[in-house]
Amino acid sequence: MDKLLTARLHAVRVRPYLAAALFALHVVEDRSVPTMSVDAHWRVYVSPGFVARTPVEQLAGVWVHEVSHLLRDHHERGERYARHHEAYGPGERLRRNIAADFEINDDIYGDGLPTPDGVVRPSLLRLPDGLLMEEYLRTASMSGLPPELAWLDCGSGADGEPRPWELGPDGAHGLSRQQRDAVRFRVAEGIRGRPGNAPDGWRRWADEAFHPPQPWRQLLGAAVRSAASTPGVGENHTYRRPSRRSASVPGVVLPSLRRTPPRVCVVIDTSRSVSDAELGSALLEVAAIARAVGGRRDLVSVLSCDAAAGVAVPLCRAENIELIGGGGTDLRSGFARALRSGSARPDVIVALTDGQTPWPSSRPPCRTVVGLFPRAASASASSSAEDDRDYVPPGPPGWARVVTIGGCG
Repeated sequence: MDKLLTARLHAVRVRPYLAAALFALHVVEDRSVPTMSVDAHWRVYVSPGFVARTPVEQLAGVWVHEVSHLLRDHHERGERYARHHEAYGPGERLRRNIAADFEINDDIYGDGLPTPDGVVRPSLLRLPDGLLMEEYLRTASMSGLPPELAWLDCGSGADGEPRPWELGPDGAHGLSRQQRDAVRFRVAEGIRGRPGNAPDGWRRWADEAFHPPQPWRQLLGAAVRSAASTPGVGENHTYRRPSRRSASVPGVVLPSLRRTPPRVCVVIDTSRSVSDAELGSALLEVAAIARAVGGRRDLVSVLSCDAAAGVAVPLCRAENIELIGGGGTDLRSGFARALRSGSARPDVIVALTDGQTPWPSSRPPCRTVVGLFPRAASASASSSAEDDRDYVPPGPPGWARVVTIGGCG
């Protein structure tokens, strides 16, 4: 235990922005654990033999590795992926664990943390750094991994699947959801307070954790679920889970229907009345939208629009989106461009705007959500004097679901 806690102090010294998270972990000694692992309740399970044979500096890197799984919420993300893709069993669990390791190992080591033996990185499969766990799972079969990696086990905190040695939600010394959120907030606050000390990946994480668009995510999630429940949207047949109707037809296996997340087109108002800070907020919301559709960035496209609409581009990274504009405002062209996408026509249109725009005269043939940047009443009044005779006073139409970005509702 002395050696293990010495390693944690070393981790805090070289990664001070993770101190709150590292000290929040409760240590549980267990000889059945392969090395070190974590559960969703912020308990770290440790093999005494692993600690005995591992140098202190490498143990410090393992501390940072395990707590990174918890800060990045790999537990719930792994559960969600398994549910959506019906991916269960030891092999799928190992895939999720390795993909989660790929996400965090690209910027953990160095600067006082030597790379531990057997660490897995995306380069092992000739994959790029900087992707999310879900993207690695979609783009790589991982069949090329060496068989000796079968021992890899970071616990349910890395992939969402409970282990025999874990104490579970009712065990001692676990953190509640509120306590876990408080730890994440303190870490994010520390990173933002001293931004030069953390890698780019951690700074991006802190920006999203420090200003979580909770009401917006709830509203978008409701709209996406509503779109997905519409008959004929996102339906595919699969034999991985046979239909229950197969029981009435002996000897015949019938496929079941499987729903996939709907396509989302985000129309961002880039007129001169929208500030740079608001455009930055819009990019954060785009990242939240990608998470709301299960991390499927291929189903999210982004379109910038002032008086004319640009070309809808697929989402790769929110921070790399080029927002072009600076003129007047007419989101009608943005809606029209989004609906001209042919076979890739969206199931949901999300408009991020200050509201100083004419709106389509008729309801689009898909779900519509409007995120409004807040404006003072005086600003709205002055904007209503525009010369455009088609100008509509501020206020989205009744067929759109509306929430104020950064507000409570």
